[in-house]
Amino acid sequence: MTQDGTAGVLLWHPAPPPARGPRRGVSLADIAGAAMEVADTEGFDAVSMQKVAARLHLTKMALYRYVSGKPELTAVMLDEAVEEPPVLTGPWRARAEEFARRLSAVWTRHPWIPQNTVGDRLMGPREVGWVEAAVDIFTGTGLEPAERLDAASMLFGQMRVVHSAAASGTRPWTVDDEHDPLMRRLLGERADRYPAMLAAMEATPDRPAGDVTTTFGLTCLLDGLERVIEARAGRGQRSAVTDTQRQ
Repeated sequence: MTQDGTAGVLLWHPAPPPARGPRRGVSLADIAGAAMEVADTEGFDAVSMQKVAARLHLTKMALYRYVSGKPELTAVMLDEAVEEPPVLTGPWRARAEEFARRLSAVWTRHPWIPQNTVGDRLMGPREVGWVEAAVDIFTGTGLEPAERLDAASMLFGQMRVVHSAAASGTRPWTVDDEHDPLMRRLLGERADRYPAMLAAMEATPDRPAGDVTTTFGLTCLLDGLERVIEARAGRGQRSAVTDTQRQ
C-alpha cells in the first residue's frame, strides 16, 4: 500500500480546530483507537471506514471529514499503535536487547503491525522515533552512520522474522500432535526426506518457537555486530598508536 501525501500532512502537521463553527467531535487518537480495536479483535482486513465510524457513533460520511480513506486511516492507526519510542540507556548491546523486547511487546499486542509497516509509504512521527532509537543504539560504536542504519534495519528485520514465523501457518516445524496432527503425521511418513526438521521438532517439543527464535536469532545477530564493532575498535586503537609513534 502506498500512502499519499495527505497522510503525511495529517500525521506531521495536524490541522488545528476551526476558529469558528462547531468543533469536531472526535480526535485522531479516537479514530486510531477505534480502528485498532477492530484490527486487534477481528484482524486488519476487517478494518473499514464503515466499522470505524460505527464504533465512534459517526456516519461513514462524517468520518471522511477526519480521514480521507483507508490509507490515511491506516497511517493514523499505525502511528498510534506503535506507541512512544523507547528511551534507552546503557551499553549498546543491552540497549539493543531492550529495544527488541519492547518492539516485540508492541507487535505482540498488535500483531497486524509488521505486515503493514513495509513497502513504499510515509511513516509517522512515532514510527520514525522507533527508527531513531534503533539507529542511536549504535552511536559511539565505531560504525559509520550508514552502517548504523543498516544495523538498525537488521534489528528490525530479525524481529520481523520472529513475528512472521510465529504467525499461524508460517512455521510448520512447530506443529505438535495436539495442534496440527496432520502435518506431523505427513512429515513423519517422510522421515527420510525431512530428517533434520523432524529431529529438531522432537528435540524441542514444548519450547515456544517465538521464544527460541527471539533468543537464538537475536544473539547470533548481536554477536556478529559485536565482532565488527570490536574489530573497528581494535583498528582504531592500532591507528592511534601508529599516529603517536609517527609523532
